Amino acid sequence: MSTATAAVLQPLPTIRPWLEDVYRHLHAHPELSMAEHATAARVVQEVSGMPDAEDLEVHTGIGRTGVAVVARNGEGPTVLLRADMDALPVAEDTGLDYASTVRVTNDAGEQVPVMHACGHDTHVATLLASLRLLLEGRAHWAGTVVAVFQPAEEQFNGAEAMVADGLVDLLPRPDVALGQHVLPGPAGSVQVAPGPIMASCDDFRITLHGKGGHGSAPHTAIDPVVMAASLVMRLQTVVSRQVSPQATAVVSVGRIAAGTKTNIIPAHAVLEGTVRTYDGVVAAHCLEVIERTARAEALAWGAPEPGFETFDHLPVTDNDPGATERVRAALTAELGEAQVRDFTPEMGSEDFGELPAAWGVPGCYWGFGAFDAQDWGAAEERGTERADFPHNHSPHFAPVLQPMLDTGVRAMVAAAMEWLAR
Repeated sequence: MSTATAAVLQPLPTIRPWLEDVYRHLHAHPELSMAEHATAARVVQEVSGMPDAEDLEVHTGIGRTGVAVVARNGEGPTVLLRADMDALPVAEDTGLDYASTVRVTNDAGEQVPVMHACGHDTHVATLLASLRLLLEGRAHWAGTVVAVFQPAEEQFNGAEAMVADGLVDLLPRPDVALGQHVLPGPAGSVQVAPGPIMASCDDFRITLHGKGGHGSAPHTAIDPVVMAASLVMRLQTVVSRQVSPQATAVVSVGRIAAGTKTNIIPAHAVLEGTVRTYDGVVAAHCLEVIERTARAEALAWGAPEPGFETFDHLPVTDNDPGATERVRAALTAELGEAQVRDFTPEMGSEDFGELPAAWGVPGCYWGFGAFDAQDWGAAEERGTERADFPHNHSPHFAPVLQPMLDTGVRAMVAAAMEWLAR
């Protein structure tokens, strides 16, 4: 590690109890997208107790619940550090003594459980700790740190909402934007790679119009439930039969809504799904085929033409090669070469890229490991890591406290110091 980075990180053992307490609190008190009011308030509370807090610029309510903290420390580069804050409508089943038991009413008026099943609590906690250490270690760096606590990543519109709410004019222009995500892997390690690492996302909604009737007389109706079932199966051939095998794409239907009672054939059914790919042409082709298939399905049933719409577009997460080379070097210097793995591109999507794109600056996004390193290593030897460990969004997703949290802090500080170190 560099001398300056080592100096900034030196107090990490002394703040570890505070870091772990903040994390446990956030994990036990999750909030859904665009409802992160208590989380944002906790962020502001913790920041207000940091060194020289009176000199910080703290902006709240950006994009509804977003928070941004600006720490100026003389002339030098500006580095944006991002953490997302929202949780998921998942019932936690981890057995942790700080497990969430939260239930809330969502925007649709439904009672749902809430859990930090994607690890955004680790992102908030590690960014708070990184900011605290950087403030305590001001003598070892120069420039400006911008810490962005973003809402609604799971809803795909949090970064977009902050940008639309004037983020670019509110904050100093960064020289680089950095972000990280806890992922399946051995705690103590990180995963990083240049170029496209996460897919684009285009969500779609199909509204099928049938003809309602009595469940005992389906021949007098046009059943949109059966129509929807047939369409879901037919959409599974979009990629396998209508996209080149040399392209990468995923089409999944994640929601079907229809009906109110067992003996009533409803008049309508709604399907919602997602297209993931690394190629905009492939994405557009998939959406065209999906719409065409939905129209053909309705025609086959003698049903009215269905509704089709897209929403929640996310671009490919594309790490800037130059910034990523510098981040990887910093992570290697801090954690050791054996702990720095390649980030295998995946079909999940992220809205982190909206932030560097808003200023037209380079960005780098990496992962850090969630699970016990010894257990992970044994599973890798067996080739069973996918089966043995839950992925993000699972009700069983429970990262080990340490060295997971310390690694997230060390990675974030080391990457920031690559630009800021005196």
